[in-house]
Amino acid sequence: MSVATAINDHAVRYTRRELLCQMVVCAVALSANEAGAAPAAKAKKGQSQIQTVLGPVPASKFGMALTHEHVLCDFIGADKTARSRWNAEEVIRVMRPYLEQAREKGVRGFVDCTPAYIGRDPLLLKRLAKETGLHILTNTGYYGAAGDKYLPKHAFTESADELAARWIREWEQGIEGTGVRPGFIKIGVDPAESSPPGLSEVDAKLVRAAARAHRRTGLTIASHTVQGQAALEHIRILESEGVDPKAYIYVHAHGEPDQKYHFEAAAKGVWISYDGLNAGDQDQHVRWTLAMLAKYPDRLLLSHDAGWYQAGEPVQKARDFNYLIDGFLPALREAGASEADIRRLTVLNPAKAFAVKK
Repeated sequence: MSVATAINDHAVRYTRRELLCQMVVCAVALSANEAGAAPAAKAKKGQSQIQTVLGPVPASKFGMALTHEHVLCDFIGADKTARSRWNAEEVIRVMRPYLEQAREKGVRGFVDCTPAYIGRDPLLLKRLAKETGLHILTNTGYYGAAGDKYLPKHAFTESADELAARWIREWEQGIEGTGVRPGFIKIGVDPAESSPPGLSEVDAKLVRAAARAHRRTGLTIASHTVQGQAALEHIRILESEGVDPKAYIYVHAHGEPDQKYHFEAAAKGVWISYDGLNAGDQDQHVRWTLAMLAKYPDRLLLSHDAGWYQAGEPVQKARDFNYLIDGFLPALREAGASEADIRRLTVLNPAKAFAVKK
């Protein structure tokens, strides 16, 4: 597909001048891609930026973005996972074509949401960013969902301040000696239980640690939340820590069947992430997206939660990252969404959600 076709069909409707400018940008990006490096536009002081695995880029250059995806996952558990469980060359062989397909369709930003102890590999992502020309993000933080299977032992014994200090060091010094800095904070919690509903002790501590790390770094907090009551608990804890709920992405919000929780969280400024887009649930996701556009158009993010190479599996069954562009956006347009809506959901909102001040 040509650059112009990708822009016209899969991104947004541009003026003639904007289209010519965008074609020049894409031509530069493709040239850099052929040379084995992603485009590196530097953010100026005071400018909103997004921290990619290759360094900061101006938020305005992030482009059409997928805000919740995975390249690699390892579900064996925090006590057993190790980089020896996967071969980087094999992961790249399997996953690079999917990333290249997404880029050909107009995607420029790619948020990899695999946390530490589930297969986070910053050097692998750095290489893929260089080879594909995508602006790829990785993260800091710990994932407390799934019954705490993916939490390291020290997550239970250390305080919120101690955990936050670990994550702040990764922001300031890079992850595990790689020099790669995280672009956001990724945590996860199990559903709120008891009466009134509350998070478990360790999950509440993760939210507090993320809040304190955010105050020092400015990094957005993306939390695997799902349940509406758990989202309200996030808001309560964040506000008690002096953090604006606008810093919080309610991940997997589509898993909560009552949309009133989405609206309640969005009214507080929370980012609502419908990141499980798929053809089977298309009608419902279109309805929910239109309802969010009518009420809170500037608080919605879209993605697939797709990929991924699964460590330890002899046969890989990765899913591509194409449905948003090939299936969902056309359905959304047919249902009445404007090109301005599409641009807001795929370009403007992702840039705002992951931006930090330099």
